[in-house]
Amino acid sequence: MPDLRRAQPGEFTRRAFANGRIDLAEAEGLADLIAAETEIQRRVALASAGGSISRRVEGWRIRLLTLSAQLESVLDFGDEDDVGELSEEFRQDLELLAEDLSHALDAPSAELLREGYRVALAGPPNAGKSTLFNALVESEAAITSATPGTTRDVLTRPVGFGGIPFLLVDMAGLREQAADEVEAIGISRAEGEIGRADLVLWLGLEGEGPPGCWEIDAQCDRPNRVEKIAPMYRVSAVTEHGIDALKRGLVAHAAGAMPRPGEAALSLRQRQMVVAAWNAAVAANSETDLLCTAELLRQARLAFDRLVGRSSTEDVLDAVFGRFCIGK
Repeated sequence: MPDLRRAQPGEFTRRAFANGRIDLAEAEGLADLIAAETEIQRRVALASAGGSISRRVEGWRIRLLTLSAQLESVLDFGDEDDVGELSEEFRQDLELLAEDLSHALDAPSAELLREGYRVALAGPPNAGKSTLFNALVESEAAITSATPGTTRDVLTRPVGFGGIPFLLVDMAGLREQAADEVEAIGISRAEGEIGRADLVLWLGLEGEGPPGCWEIDAQCDRPNRVEKIAPMYRVSAVTEHGIDALKRGLVAHAAGAMPRPGEAALSLRQRQMVVAAWNAAVAANSETDLLCTAELLRQARLAFDRLVGRSSTEDVLDAVFGRFCIGK
């Protein structure tokens, strides 16, 4: 029929938002819930979709409105007997609000949960990185060979251990002299991945890995290897010795960096709005001009409104609802 068309991505959820049934933070939580692949992703997304972030933001907004009302009364009626200057409690309450925003920003982000805890396998050529990578992802994802420099590019695979999402990274072996230009590019990319990783599993000589890495004694089934004295784990991808223990260790380590199950986590967009509100609150607390203070509080309120969608541009809405499936 000529009056019919296909639904656009996220169209039904966008209509619910437009009709005031949900706000933008809840819509983002629903998108995360649809995309969730692990239990912790599901539970955190469910909290956001249920309004956990929205209620928190509304609490901040109400506190900010109270402070703005106190300030406006001084600006409008400061010359009357029953209205004096700003009280010391005003500054204290504003400082407490800024501290609460700072604590929210210190919490784990939704991106870490969505993309997975990034674990890079690093070391020189033929250290067993690709073989261990295949054992952890339980597939022949990486090409393995006795020829040094086989792995030239970065290979990533999402995987879940114990309900925790991980992104495992295999990369070129690190050495000073590359065999050719292509391997040199691979080594440069590998060094960049080490810097991006949340955790590095170091399969090279003991003590030569980056700060904070886990020393892994790989290929422990080989009698002619250089044995590590105090590795975090001894593993063999061939015999599967230590593989389960390594997975359990990764789960325990990553769990501390992830949002707690049922606790909402801020997305990058949401964090940007909270940062804007925090900056405005901090600036307002040190501002002596009351008109400037009032404007800074207004900017903080606007950031909260943008976070939940009370004030949003069309491109922001397109980006949020474009994550949904057709319809939904």
